[in-house]
Amino acid sequence: MIREDDPQFRITPVQQMASACSGALITSLFMTPLDVVKIRLQAQQKALLSNKCYLYCNGLMEHLCPCGETAWIPRRVHFHGTFDAFYKITKLEGVTALWSGLSPTLVLALPCTVIYFVSYEQLRYKMKTTYNNVTGTMSQPMWIPLIAGATARMTAVTLVSPVELIRTKMQSKKLTYSEIKTALGQVLKYEGYRGLFRGLGSTLLRDVPFSGIYWTTFETTKKVFDKPDSEKNSFLFNFFCGSVAGSIAAFITLPFDVVKTHQQIELGEKEIYTDGRIKQRASNMQDIAKSIYRNHGIKGLFTGFLPRIFKVAPACAIMIATFEYGKQFFRKYNSQKYKEKMQSEGVDIEIIKCD
Repeated sequence: MIREDDPQFRITPVQQMASACSGALITSLFMTPLDVVKIRLQAQQKALLSNKCYLYCNGLMEHLCPCGETAWIPRRVHFHGTFDAFYKITKLEGVTALWSGLSPTLVLALPCTVIYFVSYEQLRYKMKTTYNNVTGTMSQPMWIPLIAGATARMTAVTLVSPVELIRTKMQSKKLTYSEIKTALGQVLKYEGYRGLFRGLGSTLLRDVPFSGIYWTTFETTKKVFDKPDSEKNSFLFNFFCGSVAGSIAAFITLPFDVVKTHQQIELGEKEIYTDGRIKQRASNMQDIAKSIYRNHGIKGLFTGFLPRIFKVAPACAIMIATFEYGKQFFRKYNSQKYKEKMQSEGVDIEIIKCD
């Protein structure tokens, strides 16, 4: 008899990629309409005038948009709240308008998500295997998901960092491939290859701690509940653990997010409205944090707590639940294929399910 969770049935990197892609797709499909409505409401506020930027984020990727230039934000309709916006957008522009901006989201989010989740799984498994071989146990200490999560996020953010400027340009206006190539050439001409990694440090300061805390909390939450493996691997249980982990990580790292948002908007305004010819960089994170604290106190660093939780928690929950479900599907697929192979060779085996 062989258990269904036997290491030989562990899913391959390609299967991990498929699981991550399905998670990113489903998360985008669910979260994009919420952000489209939020942006429409933001765009009609008096504070958002010309030469101002705002963030479009569906839980997977952030897109920096200039108010008044993005074609899918018309101003002729006035919205009186969230539900009114949903109703009027659907009625006047059709249901598909709620998924405006989905294509660039998927083009940019899928590679980053795949790198992130596959790197985490590979690192966690290798560290756990090494630890178990050394100690002779089958446990997983909490420092393993902490290190694996932080390292995986650092890898993903660094690899996709060169497309940050191009992404901003894509979100500000429609660009042809030749125009994108020209924009990339401008960055290389004025700032060299270092310009492709502009803002990487501040992004890492926000995303790496979030990732480490998220995965540590996720694995810990799963251990706290005394449930059989079959229930711990269910979609709903992973959804719950993902939302808890996302909420805690979002709260702890909120000051980093507030400061990073200020810096990203400041830098984005210069990038978009100076056509890439930037003579002055955005303020560093330390100066921005001091300015926020001086003007608004400690509360200023935790501005937008509830909106961030309501955005991050469901996005994290949907993504991890779908990813884990995909892993279980491929693990069962691998075990079934192994059983069929052994039976074709005349060996009768029994694969028992995990309790």
